Amino acid sequence: MKNIFVKHINTRLSFLTESKLLIAFSGGIDSVVLTHLCHHAGLRISLAHCNFNLRGAESDTDEDFVVELAKNLEVEVFTQRFDTEKYAQHNKRSIQMAARELRYNWFTELADQLKFDYILTAHHADDNLETFLINFTRGTGLEGLTGIPEINGKFVRPLLPFSSDEIASYAKAQNINWRDDSSNASVKYLRNKLRHQVVPILKEINPSLLQSFQTTLENLNDTADIVEESTNAVLKRAIETMNEHFITFKISEFKKVNNPKAYMFEVFKSFGFTQWNDLVDLLDAETGKQVFSNTHRLIKNRDQLLLSPFKGAETPNTISVLEDETQKETPFGILYFDVVNKISKTQQNVVYVDKDTLKYPLLLRKKKEGDIFYPLGMKGKKKVSKYFKDEKLSLLDKENTWLLCTDDDAIVWVVGRRADERYKVTKNTKLILKIQLD
Repeated sequence: MKNIFVKHINTRLSFLTESKLLIAFSGGIDSVVLTHLCHHAGLRISLAHCNFNLRGAESDTDEDFVVELAKNLEVEVFTQRFDTEKYAQHNKRSIQMAARELRYNWFTELADQLKFDYILTAHHADDNLETFLINFTRGTGLEGLTGIPEINGKFVRPLLPFSSDEIASYAKAQNINWRDDSSNASVKYLRNKLRHQVVPILKEINPSLLQSFQTTLENLNDTADIVEESTNAVLKRAIETMNEHFITFKISEFKKVNNPKAYMFEVFKSFGFTQWNDLVDLLDAETGKQVFSNTHRLIKNRDQLLLSPFKGAETPNTISVLEDETQKETPFGILYFDVVNKISKTQQNVVYVDKDTLKYPLLLRKKKEGDIFYPLGMKGKKKVSKYFKDEKLSLLDKENTWLLCTDDDAIVWVVGRRADERYKVTKNTKLILKIQLD
């Protein structure tokens, strides 16, 4: 196995030979064999071990084993203890998920701080099969059936071509010691149940199961490439605008394809959406209809879909502006207040008002039900909601539009859009206040 491993590194992962590497080291057979193989291959390695304090003295003995092995191999070792149960309760996670988050966060932080180029994990071919089966039983798309990636950012998995039997045979032949995690024998966890009860039956049915599975993965990954290429082609036509606040998609481009649901799944799955029928229904829904994930929302706006981050309902802030303030930082930019001698060319982000007509402090706020103003250049008043509708503002535009008001809540400026007639500069104006948004 030594020679095959070295050949695998040199042919597929040659960048590791010139890199500073951190091995995620549990002390179990897989991580121990990975460490010995990397050490034999002359790679620059250090070890990182998590003590999750879940198995009492056994966890501490694992840590002692890791430190001793590192000493024998003359490699650097880092250890970290976690109160995993407390973390799980506080963050409402299962113990397994809590341990996973803790270790991956620590590995990444350690690598960033100490300039490790890559983090190696000891996932192997059987782990790949188990992950496939877990995703399959829970329901997934094509991406969930393409296996564990060999390279994923800083994480690299050099043992993926090797089976658990090959790893065990190598460890025994080399008289390598390792630690057995007693929790691995329990079948209360899905992965262990598959490992101990399902996979052995599958291997009995097909002794070449892992080889057949590898062929299946290669075929699925080839199909995934085709899907990605097709999805990117649709995206190129569908995306109309993109900025830091939202992405706009043309509905017509989704309607042109034979299976809109499939394309919408591929486009929006990474934003946390799961209600795919609801997303497809947006294509023919009324303007303003929304579908939410935990992190984003998709909004129907006439012939467009608007994708934006979503943090839940928030109470709009009210920002006060005192009379002697010359600038004010806001969530939408900086407002500048300057007394000037004359009016320059009108711009959308600038308004000129008669300063003496204002009642301070001025207030910046979002629209409220029943708001009215007197649009500059018009006779009479208008509801702000009607103004938004007439201007064909999307729901996002409405939510991101602020109002500058006087102390008695009269609207001076729909910021960046329309000033109020009541505060305009006239021939009787003594002090002209220029308000500019940057």
